[in-house]
Amino acid sequence: MNHYFFPKITAVEALQPYCLRTHWNTGEVLDVNVEMQLRRYSSLTPLLDFDIFSRVHLGEWGNSIEWIDEEFGADNVYAWAKEQRGEISHEMFDDWMRRNALTSITAAAALGIAANLVDEYRIARQNIPRTIWLACLGWEAIGSERDHLPRVLPLFAHSTTSKNNELL
Repeated sequence: MNHYFFPKITAVEALQPYCLRTHWNTGEVLDVNVEMQLRRYSSLTPLLDFDIFSRVHLGEWGNSIEWIDEEFGADNVYAWAKEQRGEISHEMFDDWMRRNALTSITAAAALGIAANLVDEYRIARQNIPRTIWLACLGWEAIGSERDHLPRVLPLFAHSTTSKNNELL
């Protein structure tokens, strides 16, 4: 996508209460609803007033969006926008790695991809394909069966066996 660590915001505008249109140096234009984040912290309560919310502007060097004394980091905004579009964000991928105590090398081995591609996903330099995310979830779901891949997910093995026995 680009040569920067994380995508940079090039423009931002308030569309309606709590919804922003963000323009990125990747060429993407992403709408993002930030109401949940605004309601989560009392320090952000003033931003619930649309007159204040509509004063959103770029932070220095495109690394954030800001209002008065509050800001959201560009990497967070990018992840929220991706997730709201039904895409996989770098934060989701990084959370998967943390949950499973994986390094770039061990995550690459688990997914059967190159370690540098894992790093590209973690820093949002590459979009994460749906197939990779499904592989992440599947790998996590098989748990202790990882050395010898099962034919079915362990949590479904019992119900599948029961159904097969009923048919006999």
